[in-house]
Amino acid sequence: MTPDRTLHHVAEGPATAPVLVLGPSLGTSTALWDAVAPELSLTHRVVRWDLPGHGRSPAGLIGPGATVADLARLVLDLADTLGADRFSYAGVSLGGAVGLHLAAHHPERVERLAVLCSSAHFGGPAPWEERAASVRREGLAKLAETADARWFTPGFTVPRLVDDHRHADPEAYAACCDALAAFDLRDRLAGITAPTLLVAGREDPATPPAHLREIADAVAGSALTEIPGASHLAVAERPEAVLPALRAHFAEATVRSGMKVRREVLGDPHVDRAQARQTELTARFQDFISRYAWGEIWTDPTLSRRERSLITLTALVAHGHHDELALHLRAAGRNGLSDEEIAAALLQTAVYCGVPAANSAFAVAQQVLGASTPEPGRSAP
Repeated sequence: MTPDRTLHHVAEGPATAPVLVLGPSLGTSTALWDAVAPELSLTHRVVRWDLPGHGRSPAGLIGPGATVADLARLVLDLADTLGADRFSYAGVSLGGAVGLHLAAHHPERVERLAVLCSSAHFGGPAPWEERAASVRREGLAKLAETADARWFTPGFTVPRLVDDHRHADPEAYAACCDALAAFDLRDRLAGITAPTLLVAGREDPATPPAHLREIADAVAGSALTEIPGASHLAVAERPEAVLPALRAHFAEATVRSGMKVRREVLGDPHVDRAQARQTELTARFQDFISRYAWGEIWTDPTLSRRERSLITLTALVAHGHHDELALHLRAAGRNGLSDEEIAAALLQTAVYCGVPAANSAFAVAQQVLGASTPEPGRSAP
């Protein structure tokens, strides 16, 4: 694909993190996500994209009679260029419709889905056909004057977004209206299998909560969150309320993958005991361990598990954390380290962590691994 056939996008966050694609509303740009993307990028490779003719995306990517399927194809092409065979997705309004289409028609690509201030249908073709015709005749200046009333509660505005609306390409904007006019996914909602979050602005006149409730009722296992004091662009108007909902929804996958790795490395009996001992006091700490240590660090493919075990053993010896050392000595075997390699690693700690620290570490290793692990300066019997 040549560069001029690619949606403009902004990527942020660790290159090895799970990919989260963020889709815009009609008339806006990647700036729509400014208040939440940096936080989401702490745990994901966040990719924001511009609609054709919006922001910095080429206007010629779509034309008259465009469909949401056409926009979804552009997003898949973008994901392909980024090497993201599977990704999570969140979108607002038209961007949310793209997400619904992707989840319904390309379920193998969508890990998790969030649909914000959007709908499975947008009131039929007539109003969108009229808007498209008006924009093709008169441009966007007049329509942009009403953006605040359509997007936000009274008295609120985001000048950058209104400016984006004003400077969008009229033909591309009109083509996006054509896509909204033709969009109706109600008969495909029940087939969506990706874990789905719906977010509605309670003051949204364009896609009121009933539209999101319709999706929630049809998509098995989905959840609906209503944001008070928010209109159509809730993510820009009430980011402090939208962000926790998105973070919790997309972190669930991280927690699940983290728990899987935790069990593979430490063993089911240990994890089961830790879970059984969990109390209200320790619940958040257990979540932190599964989500951060195991779901983000240990799942990072930059280092192998063998390498991570070696690093972990050294750190535990250096700090004298002998209970944790015993635990990770057992884990090192599951991660492919032989007793001889473990002994070599502990011997190296004598140089960099001190002989007393290494001596204590070998004592722990003798208890955990048995006589097969030689002490420094002697061979195993």
